[in-house]
Amino acid sequence: MIEKLTFADQRYEEINEKLMDPAVIGDQNQYKTLMREYKQLTPIVERYREYRQAEAERDEAEELLRDGGLDRDLKEMAEEQLAAAKARLGELEEEIRILLLPKDPNDDKNVIVEIRGGAGGEEAALFAGTLFRMYSMYAQAKGWKTEILSDNPTELGGYKEISFLIEGEGAYSCLKFESGVHRVQRVPETETQGRIHTSTVTVAVLPEAEEVEVEINPGDLQIDTFRASGAGGQHVNKTESAIRVTHLPTGIVVECQDERSQYKNKDKALKIIRSKLYEAEQQKKAAEIASERKAQVGTGDRSERIRTYNYPQGRVTDHRIGLTVYRLEQVLNGDLDEFVQALISADQAEKLKASSES
Repeated sequence: MIEKLTFADQRYEEINEKLMDPAVIGDQNQYKTLMREYKQLTPIVERYREYRQAEAERDEAEELLRDGGLDRDLKEMAEEQLAAAKARLGELEEEIRILLLPKDPNDDKNVIVEIRGGAGGEEAALFAGTLFRMYSMYAQAKGWKTEILSDNPTELGGYKEISFLIEGEGAYSCLKFESGVHRVQRVPETETQGRIHTSTVTVAVLPEAEEVEVEINPGDLQIDTFRASGAGGQHVNKTESAIRVTHLPTGIVVECQDERSQYKNKDKALKIIRSKLYEAEQQKKAAEIASERKAQVGTGDRSERIRTYNYPQGRVTDHRIGLTVYRLEQVLNGDLDEFVQALISADQAEKLKASSES
């Protein structure tokens, strides 16, 4: 571990010098690449330097106590310093181990979130709308930007399905554990007997793929145009601005009709297809490397039930980590941090366990 940290410290200083070089500053691509690495190294190097400081304080206290000849007050101070330094070293070692875990290369990416109503008909569609609002409010609180890519709204204000982009640093790292089946238990407004109904909504979180990461052969695409339907103002049904793009080798179909421009709708559809292809490739690689290690936080499989929202009890339960909170309203208003941090911690604990066993 110390060898890795020493190398990280040296590399940090090396990058620091390069970032002040006018030639590097003038080359935007090189500057951005170095800044990204510098940012990733900063927390590791900061903790390592704190660790070395704590080591020096421990050694100093041990030397004072070993030499003897101290009066009672000085001896007490040295013993306190030794105990504090040892405790801090233990804390820092744990933090550093986590920081040195292999980083998910997608963590800093934007995300495309797809929400689909599952079992429960209109009630599921309404809850899909509730989850879209929840993620939008969470993104807003983080200072991220949300943009709808495609949607299929229902008359009562829900969504059969909706795809949207969340742009912001670290969006994928925070939202990647949201993939799976979200279950809602509540009494629908149309229910006269007051019976609780259970509905499900499926969420998929895809890292946004850059064009350079996924090349799409234009010959693999079938593009159909049609007139937009539903609410949308005067342009609706007048021009064929809506787009349906089919990726023939995989059978992926994406429809977009939010924009008045055919080109903008096509651009949004390709964004979704590119991210789906990227995710499929990532999953294939993961399967080859680890034969799909089943992490404590779950597989991210969209058929896996991950969370239940119980309205009568005001309860939200994450089944993967056994976390239950009685703050349903706040959670649905975007207060997801408790779940996000708990899921990240569980994932880190699983990775630490795996690294210590290997």
